[in-house]
Amino acid sequence: MHTVIVYESMYGNTREIAEAIAEGVHQADPTASVDCLPVAEAIADVTRSADLLVVGGPTHIHGMSSGLSRRMAVAAENRKEGRENATAEARQTAEGPGLRSWFHDLPNTEPGTYAAAFDTRVGTPLAGSAADGIAQRLSRHHYDVVAEPEGFIVEGTDGPLRAGELDRARAWGARLV
Repeated sequence: MHTVIVYESMYGNTREIAEAIAEGVHQADPTASVDCLPVAEAIADVTRSADLLVVGGPTHIHGMSSGLSRRMAVAAENRKEGRENATAEARQTAEGPGLRSWFHDLPNTEPGTYAAAFDTRVGTPLAGSAADGIAQRLSRHHYDVVAEPEGFIVEGTDGPLRAGELDRARAWGARLV
């Protein structure tokens, strides 16, 4: 089984969740081939070879990030002291392609290719969900979405992850297999 995990991450939280999902896939199937890639590296040839495509990103303004929301995140990060690493990751993500533009280039797949969607978000009822939009786009590209979109909680707007979320991500990844 070949699993490809594609993620967009501004502060490292979504990247950490993606890596934990990859660990969960390996725990459930030690022979699985797993590629865990930032969206800028997820070219069509890699995604086309996947038996399972897992896609995730941060929730910005109640949904998937946009060019504007990524630039706003960088501007907010620039105002914080002592956060050089987070600022660098946010800037690199903001300058690259986001999931919205990546989906424009994602080729349709054949029926029987599986997918799942996740996001990171603050833990309030009105936070919204990037995972819902990701799942809808996967369906539009003819992927069979095999799980309900999953949200993983960050403390504050830029993290860290809530205690236990990495374990929950590993378990979710294992269930996907």
